Amino acid sequence: MTEAVTRVLVADDQTVVREGIVMLLGLLPGIEVVGAAGDGEEAVALVERYHPDVVLMDLRMPRCDGVEATRRIRAAHPETEVVVLTTYADDDSLFPALQAGARGYLTKDAGAEEIARVVADVRAGAAGLSPQVQLRLLERLSEQPGRSGPAAERPVARPRELPDGLTVREAEVLALIAEGLSNAEIAQRLFVSQATVKTHINNLFAKTAVRDRAQAVAYAFRHGITGTQQ
Repeated sequence: MTEAVTRVLVADDQTVVREGIVMLLGLLPGIEVVGAAGDGEEAVALVERYHPDVVLMDLRMPRCDGVEATRRIRAAHPETEVVVLTTYADDDSLFPALQAGARGYLTKDAGAEEIARVVADVRAGAAGLSPQVQLRLLERLSEQPGRSGPAAERPVARPRELPDGLTVREAEVLALIAEGLSNAEIAQRLFVSQATVKTHINNLFAKTAVRDRAQAVAYAFRHGITGTQQ
């Protein structure tokens, strides 16, 4: 059986970095580089032209930075996943990029194995985030104005009445998304098929008006729909 090919676009304003990543991707099986952009504006234009499956997006670029380019790409082409490229995993721009629709991140010194894993993860519908970044993301999302003390350090429990007409099962799926589980892992946890999981996700996305998993995580923690119920 022929392995499915993932079409990737690389966007980075540093020529050496951009060409190095393109060269590295060219050595990975199942990945085809369809284009390379030197700034955010060019990245948006090339996505419009080539419709890649995944964009590896530098955060800091001229004309249009990675956060804004990610927002525009995800709005116009929701089928295209974005993985941000950053020099440091604690880059303050990482979280705005995730809120803009990015599904994962890679540091620029990532090796071939890590790049392949993250690209495969986001293509499978999972978040390409390290456990440390997931924890920091969830901590940020759980911080709300007017809350202080120990209670502000942990997510709130699920409310008795679910918002936006969510069913209990849809809320369970949403809580597992917030834990960073992929569709396959959610199906295994709930003892249902992946097709059923996809149906629940489509329904809850429609009800909550979120566009992607990053926004779903934010929604889950904003409404206390998490796995840490009390």
